[in-house]
Amino acid sequence: MRFMSADQMSIGEMLAATVPMARTLNLEFLETSPEKAVVALPDQSAYHNHVGGPHAGAMFTLGESASGAIVLAAFGEQLARAVPLAVSAEIAYKKLAMGPVTATATLGRPATEVVAELDAGRRPEFPVHIAIQRADGAVTGEMTVVWTLRPNG
Repeated sequence: MRFMSADQMSIGEMLAATVPMARTLNLEFLETSPEKAVVALPDQSAYHNHVGGPHAGAMFTLGESASGAIVLAAFGEQLARAVPLAVSAEIAYKKLAMGPVTATATLGRPATEVVAELDAGRRPEFPVHIAIQRADGAVTGEMTVVWTLRPNG
């Protein structure tokens, strides 16, 4: 088991504080680093669909929240000069999700490339890839969120 540092906990706490939907769904930020973010959606009947698993909208929010966590971890030092914004998102539901599910997000481009574009005065875009899994490890969904760092001013 990997333990979270104070910085990692603060990203989850910051997201929970600034994104009400993350609080509403009781998302758990298990791991947050510039390389990977892992966020869990507990099994909650209030957010079930018609077959008793997590609702598609709850799983989308889970994946988008994991993508936001890795973006903050990877680009937190850029927040004084740019705001991260989701540009687009795509999700594919692969298998029936039942019980608790976990989203694991990874950057689709090296952070150094993204920062270099920002340094050059451009507005970089980059994908974040997310796998959503059941407790048994089966991938139930795959998602990509394209983010940008919009320069301030």
